[in-house]
Amino acid sequence: MTVQKPENHFQKAAKYGMLADFYKYTNPNLHVHYYQKHFKHLQRAIQSGRANGTPSMSESPARVRILHAAPDASNVDVYINGMRVLKDFSYKNVTDYLNLPKGKYHIDIYPAGNMIATVISKRVTVDSGKNYMLVAAGSGKNLKLLAFEDSPITPPGEAKVRFVHLSPDAPAVDLAVKSGDVIFPNVSFRKSTEYMGLSPMTVDLEARVSGTKTVALALPNITFRPNTAYTIYAVGFANGTPALEVLILSP
Repeated sequence: MTVQKPENHFQKAAKYGMLADFYKYTNPNLHVHYYQKHFKHLQRAIQSGRANGTPSMSESPARVRILHAAPDASNVDVYINGMRVLKDFSYKNVTDYLNLPKGKYHIDIYPAGNMIATVISKRVTVDSGKNYMLVAAGSGKNLKLLAFEDSPITPPGEAKVRFVHLSPDAPAVDLAVKSGDVIFPNVSFRKSTEYMGLSPMTVDLEARVSGTKTVALALPNITFRPNTAYTIYAVGFANGTPALEVLILSP
């Protein structure tokens, strides 16, 4: 039996990932079909490429997704252990979860189509059974890859939420109920709060300059549904383009 090299699996994973993205909104069945192939080959590549001491695939995998949150960065290509897994990945885009065996991975991010120099290069460690969001954040040449652990489990019938500050030029902020109490105080750039449990509801929120009543961003009609964990990411520029806004994501 012929054993494929890890790089062959990575190449197939990249190809099927692009096909899955192509059909994401036009043909859901083909999207699922190709994304399953993408997962399979990426897992096989990492398993065979890290055979020296790597735990077996029988262990529960980690789940990893990636968010491009650098507002003035170009589209990028993302490489895991030297092989491209995302092509021409643009600002505010987020991937689905990717299953990876636990271990250490080298993440390299290049300007799309240009492998001369990385804009981010970082080694990350993921553990079995955990969920991660990897975020490219910052501005200009000061870009970093941040890792936040997602926690999808909620008490039955309840919701929970956390806040992550990813606006490079915004001051520390308080996330508060509109004209009401502060929920998360003094959150600075690149920082995340802990999750807070809450009853399902629709509520008007606002991000205020920390310690003041000055509203940096109004967040009307935010709905938190039962049995769902949310992360509110503040992205963009407080004084520039693209403008400050939020992305609200669930695992």
